[in-house]
Amino acid sequence: MTSQQLKPNTQDLEQRVKILENELEQIKKQLSQSTTTASTWWLNIAGSFEQDPTFDEVVLLGEEWRKTAHES
Repeated sequence: MTSQQLKPNTQDLEQRVKILENELEQIKKQLSQSTTTASTWWLNIAGSFEQDPTFDEVVLLGEEWRKTAHES
């Protein structure tokens, strides 16, 4: 192999770097959006079980189970 064959084409490298930079920017945007959504998911359902007798029963059953689990 000659030194000319080993020397990278500068234009090709610059183009590849631009493509990588664009892809990295897209990944960063996706991550920032998913992190925001993931950290506040509970706001979408907060209060949705208010005045729900089935949920109230679930809470009571959970409390009873925790009490008996600690007694063992």
